Amino acid sequence: MSTDTENRLSVPDAAALLGTAIGQVQQVIVGQEHMVEQLMVGLLSKGHILLEGVPGTAKTLAVRTFATVVGGSFARIQFTPDLVPSDIVGTRVYSASKETFDVELGPVFTNFVLADEINRAPAKVQSAMLELMAEKQVSIAGTSHPVPDPFIVIATENPIESEGVYPLPEAQRDRFLLKVDVPYPKGNEELEILRRMSVRPPLAAPVLGPAQTEQLQDIASSVFVHNLVAEYIVRLVLATRDPAQFNMPDLTKVIQIGCSSRATLGLVSAARAVALIHGRDYVLPTDVQAVALDVMAHRLMLTFDAIADNVNPGQVVERVLAMVPAPTPVWNSQSQNARQTRGQQRRDPDTGRAAS
Repeated sequence: MSTDTENRLSVPDAAALLGTAIGQVQQVIVGQEHMVEQLMVGLLSKGHILLEGVPGTAKTLAVRTFATVVGGSFARIQFTPDLVPSDIVGTRVYSASKETFDVELGPVFTNFVLADEINRAPAKVQSAMLELMAEKQVSIAGTSHPVPDPFIVIATENPIESEGVYPLPEAQRDRFLLKVDVPYPKGNEELEILRRMSVRPPLAAPVLGPAQTEQLQDIASSVFVHNLVAEYIVRLVLATRDPAQFNMPDLTKVIQIGCSSRATLGLVSAARAVALIHGRDYVLPTDVQAVALDVMAHRLMLTFDAIADNVNPGQVVERVLAMVPAPTPVWNSQSQNARQTRGQQRRDPDTGRAAS
């Protein structure tokens, strides 16, 4: 027990290690700082990530590089309309020599699963992915097979494709902790891509491993969340369910279904991860605001009229963030005097030193 305590990383050391890992990924990926950081947030939060962007924005390359830096096993599955569940989770194969059926596990039994173009898969494959993401196990012939730990599904989808595409059901979208929009690179970043990738592309070096990853996840889960910050998170979620109570009556005609309780838990875990990445052992309201868009937007269901008016779920989340006040510490002379008085009372009257 004492050995585990001695080997446990401190918060500054964990933040430095995470910074090194993120830096290794950014040696290969030009720009896209938000996407790279959110990949690390998802890893620390033990949550799945959905990347949405047009082709050629380095989504697949970023995930592959991230898996190399973090360590552990990695598998890429290209989703197609003719895919069946046994192609990804495995099946039973008859062994003639033993005259029995052997279980052949599929490619999802790995630490990092890259589900490329996940919205191309039909409904049966999506249901298999739903069990995999929710339970971290698959059922083959009535037997459950757990996946290794740590385990994360990082899926990509193309927002402009409409042919041969099966939109993800709301239940499966809710399973993703984060949905990150991946934009085109800026002009200077495009020039750096040309300079860096037109010759021998750089390679990332491994920084972490499965054991270190689990330790960092434990540290992130123990980051302190004050009651005021927790109440702020709850108010953000409640504002999407009943916006009229939060002085936003116009949103009642925009939001059909608000965020689920997974959004509440997701905001807490993602904000803890952001705080750890920035070297803090406590969560600030700004940490919650930094992840609110990626945690909440894909969980909102807008009305038909709002969709017809081209209302973006991200705009709704930004409005909620603007209208729901965040907690702010207020220091006044009375509280300062009270703290000084308490500090004087704790001192030993004989030695003048702080009492134990």
